Amino acid sequence: MTHCSFPEFLLAMNPSAPIFRFGPYELRSRTRELYKRGSRLKVRPLPVRLLNLLLSRAGDVVTREELREQLWSAETFVDFDLSLNTCVKVIRAVLNDSAAEPHFIETLPRIGYRFMAPVEVVSEASVESGELAADPLRRERGAIFPVGTAVGKRPFRWQLPVLAGAAIVLTAALGLYFQWSRSRALPQPASGRVILAVLPFQNLTGDVAQEYFSDGLTDEMIAQFGRLDPEHLGVIARTSVMHYKDRNEPLDQIGRELGAQYALEGSVRRDANKVRISAQLILIKDQTHVWSRQYDRGLSDLLAVQAEIAQAIGDQILVTLEERKRLAPSLAKDTSFSPAAYEAYDLYLKGRYFWNKRTAQGLERAIEYFQQAIVKDPKSARAYAGLADCYALISGYDISVPAAEVSPKARAAALKAVELDDGLAEAHTSLALIEQNYDWSWRAAEKEYRLAIQLNPNYATAHHWYAEFLGLQGRFDESFAEMARARQLDPLSLIMDADYGAILYFAREYDRAIEQFRAVLEMEPDFPRAHMVIYAFVEKGQFAEALAELDRWQHDRDAPWTWGLRAYVYGRQGQRAQARRAMRQLEKLNRHQNMDPAILLVAHIGVEKNADGSFVWLQKAYAEHSTDLTALKVDPTYDPLRSDARFQAVLQKMGW
Repeated sequence: MTHCSFPEFLLAMNPSAPIFRFGPYELRSRTRELYKRGSRLKVRPLPVRLLNLLLSRAGDVVTREELREQLWSAETFVDFDLSLNTCVKVIRAVLNDSAAEPHFIETLPRIGYRFMAPVEVVSEASVESGELAADPLRRERGAIFPVGTAVGKRPFRWQLPVLAGAAIVLTAALGLYFQWSRSRALPQPASGRVILAVLPFQNLTGDVAQEYFSDGLTDEMIAQFGRLDPEHLGVIARTSVMHYKDRNEPLDQIGRELGAQYALEGSVRRDANKVRISAQLILIKDQTHVWSRQYDRGLSDLLAVQAEIAQAIGDQILVTLEERKRLAPSLAKDTSFSPAAYEAYDLYLKGRYFWNKRTAQGLERAIEYFQQAIVKDPKSARAYAGLADCYALISGYDISVPAAEVSPKARAAALKAVELDDGLAEAHTSLALIEQNYDWSWRAAEKEYRLAIQLNPNYATAHHWYAEFLGLQGRFDESFAEMARARQLDPLSLIMDADYGAILYFAREYDRAIEQFRAVLEMEPDFPRAHMVIYAFVEKGQFAEALAELDRWQHDRDAPWTWGLRAYVYGRQGQRAQARRAMRQLEKLNRHQNMDPAILLVAHIGVEKNADGSFVWLQKAYAEHSTDLTALKVDPTYDPLRSDARFQAVLQKMGW
């Protein structure tokens, strides 16, 4: 069901919808147009709807929960936090506003937003009829295909077959274009690879509940291009391009930020019986449109439509015989999915959406969707790989989940993924993470990472995790080089940026690590991995900054890791009384809940340095296979123990 605010309900029902005037700006609610001194500003619909809601509640705080309920359908699978933050940034950019010194929109961290400037509300009826522009949204909706599906309904079963079919034809045609373009010596980066950014496909249905379909088409395009010609074509990963959803940055700016030479833009329209997908390839340097195509298809025979599109590639595009042979297996595989496989892929995409949140709750939801995908299609290697990734990470985000409990599940899922599709880079990457985090089989892990990268050099996660692996080995030059490759493919990924900060910390480059963590926190103040800045502050002797950051993070006073960190920071600072007080609280919590021994290990290192208590918890962490010990070789936190023979014995047992 779609939720609507009372002001929005009135605006929808009242032909004399209000006009909001503030400063030099004017927002016309009925047409959802924003003007500045009479000139219409180009702003996408969702940011305007958000601004309209804030203006209708001017002076009041509109919570994030209210915004989610009123502007984002509960059935729409979009990244709410990213989308909301993006919309606010778009509005601020248009209004020349600043988050640091706001004149219009005030941020209340973790609560919501308030429109703080004076607002004049006038009736549309009081404005001369000729002053208002015609409603382009209404005119747009009446063109080509009428919208027949109400907001909030579940996606039609035809969507994923059409998505995959359209992705195939666009991927192959554009892949062939890139092959042709190389013969004409078009610009390429110094690496010799063309970098392509597949920008989020626009949903032109007028139905916000169908955002998931347009986002799914974007994902499929990225995946198809990533496998097409990795030696010559690099593709920016999803997490980076989705930053530009519902934003209107110039293409040259996007190109600079992503390091891309080309951009693919697209849009989707549909009704119950037809779909229209448009796409255009743009050379960012001079904004020229070098390729475009539009696909109108019926939906009565989906597999036949896919076969028709695949055949059209070979018939209409000039290719060499060898290239056509190379593409044929991929096309045949993609057009042979059963209806159950499409439903499974739908569930897989939802699982990856929640996995990308990198939170305990997100990983739990992702596990549910991956398991449902496997029930629908037991041969889905991607779903098994996703399940393995969740089990491999969840103990690091939820301390109540012991690593020993989930590691067998992670290993079984990863092995099943490889068994089902030995050529799937995601499967080998998942298996590498298990070998690294749970088995401490360093050679086996490196072998799997290298194989994954060989299978798909455009898979950013494989480069990312391999870079982290190299850092854990102390091979920092290799690690930084590999992380640079990962960040080139996914330049706006917060988890990659945070892990880059972690590697800098392990390499003892504390100033650079602090700078990197702060950059992440500026983008997302509550990003979990960035709390490692506290350790960097401690190594620099900046204890006040470490405690201030810890105070900002400690939302839950019963969170064990925050008490463990507090004991560690106070202990390193020499504040013995405060350190022991925090340690007592930690030990009290440990009596009532399952806790990772590494938390108590770190606390004891701060309070007792290299006393026997630290080694008791080191042995327990080793026995329980705590994933925190993967950094034992390089983490400065363990330096007080490093010269002790007992510490060296544990390192040796871990294969170092």
